[in-house]
Amino acid sequence: MLKIKNLISGYGSVQILNGANMKVDNQSIVALLGGNGTGKSTILKACSGIIRTWKGSINFNGEDIQNLPPHNIVEKGLVQVTQGKDVFPAMTVLENLRLGGFTLKSKQTLNDNIEKVFNYFPRLNERKSQLAATLSGGELQMLCIGRGLMSNPKMIMLDEPSAALAPQIVLDIFKNINKIRKDGLTVLVVEQNVRMALLLADYGYVIKDGVINVEGESKKLMYDESVKDSYLGGGGTTANV
Repeated sequence: MLKIKNLISGYGSVQILNGANMKVDNQSIVALLGGNGTGKSTILKACSGIIRTWKGSINFNGEDIQNLPPHNIVEKGLVQVTQGKDVFPAMTVLENLRLGGFTLKSKQTLNDNIEKVFNYFPRLNERKSQLAATLSGGELQMLCIGRGLMSNPKMIMLDEPSAALAPQIVLDIFKNINKIRKDGLTVLVVEQNVRMALLLADYGYVIKDGVINVEGESKKLMYDESVKDSYLGGGGTTANV
């Protein structure tokens, strides 16, 4: 569904990606792992049109999408979800969700999608009239994911969905990510909780210095010595990537 080939990009004159290659198959969950500043979020931003691709290609559903405006990429079915701090705090939960459906032409579809989001995250339904600024960290992350689902995406890219959340909330978020995939969506997840990401995903990539240097089935990466030493801490449960 998503194919990235020889991707080179960065910020201003600073090059971050140095020829990254990866793909995400339809209805799979793929984990993208790596240390701070290695290019994980840069890949997501290039795919969603937030930053420009300098060289290389990004193909989504058989169509080259590099350097398209972000709203056009959303219309094609590729959506990036950032961390929970990127909601509109002075708007209610319901208003935030409606904004996520800005590409929809039908009011009925908009309302149906709101109900789907509430089925995934019943807590958002309980708080639909509250301002986003009053939500907990876990609720904010649910809102971000829910807003991303509002436009009927074919694929959703999640940037560290468990960041700074309590362990039980992390489990709830990951269970819902798995439900989203079972309902037919494709998921690319950048995650700081490496062990949880590999348990969730079908396939994983490890990026270093802007290049993918390790890849494989997630179960195999769990036992890959280079991945264990760098990101699993010799048996720890989390790592900051």
